[in-house]
Amino acid sequence: MFDHVEIRVLPPGHRFAAQLRFWVNGEEVIEGAVYEGGRGPFAADVLPAGRPSLLRATSEARRLELGEPECTGGCCGFLSVVVQRIGDIVQWSDWEVPAAPAPAPASPPPEFRFDAGQYDAEVARAESDRWWQVNM
Repeated sequence: MFDHVEIRVLPPGHRFAAQLRFWVNGEEVIEGAVYEGGRGPFAADVLPAGRPSLLRATSEARRLELGEPECTGGCCGFLSVVVQRIGDIVQWSDWEVPAAPAPAPASPPPEFRFDAGQYDAEVARAESDRWWQVNM
């Protein structure tokens, strides 16, 4: 059985530009690993206009930053995952989590395996839906 991914863009707010959130099997992935006040990556960084998204999976494994705590990733580290396409599967594995405030250590999300067709379709949908982009 495959996991199911959904990519959501949160609207820009007073403090941050539009950011991404990732829902896997109906559960939000970032919030549990970066704690209250943390955020996902900026949508413009991960879904750049006119270029393929960094979320696209290839046979070459690469590490992506998917979130950071309120104090910033430069302080406590980033939530990151290794993304790789293995045949008809896209795998998210080898999570790294930010340092946790004592006494609650962070636990990384589990390894996820997505059907490559569903994953590619969701990334393509997120790339094409640019409602959050503000033209100045």
